[in-house]
Amino acid sequence: MINVRPAMQLDAGSMAKLLNEIITIGGTTALVRPVTADDLREWMQGSPEQSAWHVALDESERVVGFQWIEPSDQLPLEAAEIATFVQVGQTGLGIGSALFSATAKAAKSLGFVWIRANIRADNEGGLTYYQSRGFRDYAVIEDYKLADGSVVSKRLKRYDI
Repeated sequence: MINVRPAMQLDAGSMAKLLNEIITIGGTTALVRPVTADDLREWMQGSPEQSAWHVALDESERVVGFQWIEPSDQLPLEAAEIATFVQVGQTGLGIGSALFSATAKAAKSLGFVWIRANIRADNEGGLTYYQSRGFRDYAVIEDYKLADGSVVSKRLKRYDI
């Protein structure tokens, strides 16, 4: 059983641990350097009135995924950027679906009209996940340089609320 609730500052340590495992494995996120709980807390405080952060908890109240939406300087005011992270080995169990249900409702209540997913083109799991939620392709970014110097392509997907 997965329970989704708004993320709290106290979740930041668990969220950072989950995200760092994904970063260490590589290949699915544009993030290439480890993050700290303080980093996550700072991100969560970035634009609190225009963002929504959710965590997915398993039956033992352990964070097994998280997702957020927030405005982006690259997008018009009516659009939000989304990011989703699910614990390694726990994909395909409905965690992402449960998170997106909460996030889509939050996006609508925040007044967003659409959500953009910005996904590495080599992240098959991420591409499949967003496609299954109803996101559709609208652009490609070629030769995107990551912080570690590696270069990837990125696919942009849009979900109309």
